[in-house]
Order: sequence, then C-alpha cells, then structure tokens
Amino acid sequence: MRILAITPGQGFDPVAWSRVLACGADAFLVREYALSAKVLLEALRWCRREAPPSMDLWVAGRLDAALAAGCGLHAPEAYPPVDPALLPLSRPLHAEGQWESRRGCFQLLVGPVFPTPGKGDPWGPERLLRWLDGLPPEGPSLLALGGVAASRMAGIRHPRLEGVALIRGLWQAEDPRRAVEELRAAWA
Repeated sequence: MRILAITPGQGFDPVAWSRVLACGADAFLVREYALSAKVLLEALRWCRREAPPSMDLWVAGRLDAALAAGCGLHAPEAYPPVDPALLPLSRPLHAEGQWESRRGCFQLLVGPVFPTPGKGDPWGPERLLRWLDGLPPEGPSLLALGGVAASRMAGIRHPRLEGVALIRGLWQAEDPRRAVEELRAAWA
C-alpha cells in the first residue's frame, strides 16, 4: 500500500511538516499555491533534507520548482500539458473520461471517493471499484483521494488501486504515525 501525504495549503510550517514527513507515508506532495517561488523552493529543499531518503517528493502546480528541486509535478486541473517524459507527472482524475488522456502519467489521484468539503460529488466505493475493474492491469499508480480513513479501507481495496492520498487524515491526526499504521493495517 502506498500513502501520499498532501500539505493542507496553510503555508510552510516546519514543525507540522516534520510530524507528517516522519509518519511513515511513502510520498509527500507540497500543495502550497500561496508560497512565492523562492519560499516554495526553500520548502522543497528543506523536505529533501528532512524526509526519509525513500520518500518521493512532489510539488503541485509549479513545473519550475519541480525541475529545480528534482521532484515530481502534480499538475492540477486546467494545467497546461506537460510531457510525462520530462519528469514524474501526477494528475487528478475526477471522471472516468479523463483516463485516456492521463494514463501516461506516473500517478493519478482518483476522487473524491468519499464526501470531502469543497470537492464536489464523491465517486463512492461502488463506482470506484466498477471503474477499476475495467482498467488494464498496467498503467499509472492509482491513489484514492477524498475522505479516506482506515474505517473505509475495506470498501475500496482493489488490485489496481495502489493506495491512498490524504490531507486531513494526516494533518489533523493527533498522531500521524499512528494514522498511517491504522491505514496500513486496515488495507492488509
């Protein structure tokens, strides 16, 4: 199971970020659109120094910062096309019809799977599983996003789904490491 931690968009907070970097997640996506290019690059470099060596680092919406920091790019909706051969590329997948144009990415964040504030109608587990059943066995890493919790893991496990992406589930957790342990136990 792969777990992607996504920053909550509240700015660079080394204390809070350290807690999540050390929680046992496999990847860390910096989604901080309000940061200046300089501060964002400093934050990405800080993450490189502080994160476990095996942790994948991503940045949302800033190709320049991704290239400068040597990390992957998460290109949100309406982002200009980026050649996936340039760097690891992540995209959201909000509708099944986006699959063909995004299947060449490294990873796709599918959702929202469950109700999530400000994110539109959720897919729900049945729709997600039905869609996953129709996919080829090879392709990008697929991560469920939106309202994901350990108590909901059994309803979304699927051989084609590699794991989950979380914001609130880690940043609002009393103990992010324990939250990751519970997610992994529920996935097993």
